[in-house]
Amino acid sequence: MQHSEHMNRCIGCTVQQCAHHAGKDNFCTLDKVSIGTHEKDPTEPQCVDCESFRLGN
Repeated sequence: MQHSEHMNRCIGCTVQQCAHHAGKDNFCTLDKVSIGTHEKDPTEPQCVDCESFRLGN
Protein backbone atom coordinates (compact mmCIF):
# COMPACT_ATOMS: atom_id res chain seq x y z
CA MET A 1 0.00 0.00 0.00
CA GLN A 2 1.28 3.44 -0.88
CA HIS A 3 1.00 6.70 1.01
CA SER A 4 -1.87 9.15 0.50
CA GLU A 5 0.44 12.03 -0.49
CA HIS A 6 0.82 10.27 -3.87
CA MET A 7 -2.90 9.77 -4.42
CA ASN A 8 -4.57 10.66 -7.71
CA ARG A 9 -7.80 12.46 -6.82
CA CYS A 10 -9.10 11.79 -10.35
CA ILE A 11 -9.18 7.99 -9.75
CA GLY A 12 -11.39 6.93 -6.88
CA CYS A 13 -10.83 3.42 -5.51
CA THR A 14 -12.15 1.46 -2.53
CA VAL A 15 -10.09 -1.72 -3.05
CA GLN A 16 -7.78 -1.48 -0.03
CA GLN A 17 -6.07 -4.78 -0.91
CA CYS A 18 -4.55 -3.23 -4.06
CA ALA A 19 -0.90 -2.20 -3.96
CA HIS A 20 -1.86 1.06 -5.68
CA HIS A 21 -4.49 2.10 -3.08
CA ALA A 22 -3.75 5.38 -1.32
CA GLY A 23 -3.76 4.04 2.23
CA LYS A 24 -6.55 5.54 4.34
CA ASP A 25 -7.91 7.53 1.39
CA ASN A 26 -10.18 5.99 -1.24
CA PHE A 27 -8.05 6.93 -4.24
CA CYS A 28 -5.55 5.25 -6.53
CA THR A 29 -1.89 6.28 -6.60
CA LEU A 30 -1.41 5.56 -10.31
CA ASP A 31 -1.43 8.26 -12.98
CA LYS A 32 -3.26 5.95 -15.37
CA VAL A 33 -5.25 2.72 -14.92
CA SER A 34 -6.25 0.06 -17.43
CA ILE A 35 -9.88 -1.05 -17.45
CA GLY A 36 -10.99 -4.25 -19.17
CA THR A 37 -13.60 -6.98 -19.06
CA HIS A 38 -13.73 -10.71 -18.57
CA GLU A 39 -17.00 -11.00 -20.54
CA LYS A 40 -17.58 -11.25 -24.28
CA ASP A 41 -20.49 -8.78 -24.09
CA PRO A 42 -20.33 -6.83 -20.81
CA THR A 43 -23.73 -5.53 -19.72
CA GLU A 44 -23.29 -4.89 -15.97
CA PRO A 45 -20.70 -3.15 -13.78
CA GLN A 46 -19.61 -6.55 -12.37
CA CYS A 47 -18.34 -7.45 -15.85
CA VAL A 48 -15.72 -4.66 -15.78
CA ASP A 49 -12.29 -5.08 -14.18
CA CYS A 50 -9.41 -2.86 -13.15
CA GLU A 51 -6.52 -4.51 -14.96
CA SER A 52 -4.04 -2.34 -13.05
CA PHE A 53 -4.87 -4.16 -9.79
CA ARG A 54 -1.86 -5.61 -7.97
CA LEU A 55 -2.18 -7.40 -4.66
CA GLY A 56 -0.65 -5.29 -1.89
CA ASN A 57 1.01 -6.25 1.35
